[in-house]
Amino acid sequence: MTPRTPIPLLRRLALIFGAVLVLLGAVGCSSQSSGESGVQLGSNAILLDVRTPGEYAQGHLEGVRLLDLNGGQVEAMLPTLDRDAEYYVYCRSGNRSAQAINLMKQAGISKVTNLGSLEKAAAATGLPIVAG
Repeated sequence: MTPRTPIPLLRRLALIFGAVLVLLGAVGCSSQSSGESGVQLGSNAILLDVRTPGEYAQGHLEGVRLLDLNGGQVEAMLPTLDRDAEYYVYCRSGNRSAQAINLMKQAGISKVTNLGSLEKAAAATGLPIVAG
């Protein structure tokens, strides 16, 4: 009788570990997407669209304020922004909104949330996308 080698046991453990990672990843993704749809806009919430005017005209969230990051409007308006308000910022992909949020934090505005893209922002807030 030959002794069993530990290799099959290691393979089993690797498969079990891999399955656990896949399950944890699936749970993490589902909880993240449910969090995106649960943004509660308070009475002092301000939505900012930091895309260009052309992108804004193609579609934006209802009631949002346009501040074109690339055109310098975010930086120019920083001194006038309410420090106590809660800001929810979006753009096309989440990149410009992240840049805008960094500028806002440097200016002392701490209540800022990156909603990512227009579509993600609409899903998170429940607000409709309107054109014009």
